[in-house]
Amino acid sequence: MINLQPYSNPQYFILLIGLLLPLIIGLYFGRRFKVYEAIFSIVFLVLTFGGDKWQQGVTLLGYIIYQFLVTFGFQKYVKNGGKKTEIFSLFVILAIIPLTMVKVAPVIPANEPITIGFLGISYLTFKTVQVIMELRDGTIKEVDPIMYARFLLFFPVISSGPIDRYRRFVKDYNEAPSREKYLDDLSVAVKYLFQGFLYKFVLGWLFGSYWLPQLSQAAIINGKINGGLHLSWALVGYMYCYSMYLFFDFAGYSLFAVSISRFMGIRTPMNFNKPFSSPNIKEFWNRWHMTLSFWFRDFIFMRFTFFAMKKKLFKNRIRLSQVAYLINFLIMGFWHGVTWYYVVYGIFHACAIIINDYWLRFKRKHKKQLPSNKYTKALAIFITFNVICFSFLIFSGFLDTLWFHPMHH
Repeated sequence: MINLQPYSNPQYFILLIGLLLPLIIGLYFGRRFKVYEAIFSIVFLVLTFGGDKWQQGVTLLGYIIYQFLVTFGFQKYVKNGGKKTEIFSLFVILAIIPLTMVKVAPVIPANEPITIGFLGISYLTFKTVQVIMELRDGTIKEVDPIMYARFLLFFPVISSGPIDRYRRFVKDYNEAPSREKYLDDLSVAVKYLFQGFLYKFVLGWLFGSYWLPQLSQAAIINGKINGGLHLSWALVGYMYCYSMYLFFDFAGYSLFAVSISRFMGIRTPMNFNKPFSSPNIKEFWNRWHMTLSFWFRDFIFMRFTFFAMKKKLFKNRIRLSQVAYLINFLIMGFWHGVTWYYVVYGIFHACAIIINDYWLRFKRKHKKQLPSNKYTKALAIFITFNVICFSFLIFSGFLDTLWFHPMHH
């Protein structure tokens, strides 16, 4: 059986566009072929999680059954008038247990490496937690089992997002777009498809496969000569090169996901919006991996803030937001993996946003005394860009290689 990684080679795209044609024709004539779409999605899920990835496929199936029991168990509880915070918290914990196990498994000492989980478990977990929280709020009145399966297993976004919201997805899915609207979707889909090719297969390859290994090697050789971590031009080059690779690879992937969604008449939200032109770190998080940023903002930062205000945990609102940022970014750090550099990456961004908040308050207070023009804006973008690139150097784990294992390469 062939095994195809999403958006990884020309064979995948040829097969994908070929099988999409009946859907495209149907949507052009104002009809959504839901049965064909379901079969088509199952075929691609089997291709992604079949062959030598069959264990991931089995895990995915078990995971979906488990999350169905959790979500519909909670829906029944809410429908019966249940409102206890403890029960709600229990269901949220139950929803994140599989992801927690996957993240913690690599650091558990074992004779054999523990491999559990599957490609995209994080994004499916974010979706289930969102649905449980919105069921509790009453913003989602009822979850339909078939629609929920479609939402969770919507194959264009299953492996790396973007993270859609249930209500938005359902609205798109239940209404076949008008011909005019769908033609607009198609033109956007084609544009994003080619932009994705440029980002992932040209620029991503140049930065990631061509230049990055050379800079890595040069920085490691420099580290050996100087005994471990040493600031060098090669390390600075690695920092910028890795940042560019990270952006073009992931943004390219996200563009493919949004493009294929549009071909299917679903307006999956965008994930990136010129993040490197952000004038401050807060603005950066409104432009980088936006669906993840907004998910963390809505379901961790805001939830904790409301909880702390309700319980009067902090008298000072500024102090409350600072603690909320730390919790938010610490969880984001741990979500990437249980290693020191991911955790430090999270703390680094929390501190950067807290410092930025101090600066923004200072700016508001001394508005008349401080200059504000295109040069100050350019300086702000330059500083923010370098702060972000340094954070990505931490995130890459390359410092760990230079610091702790300089002689292993």
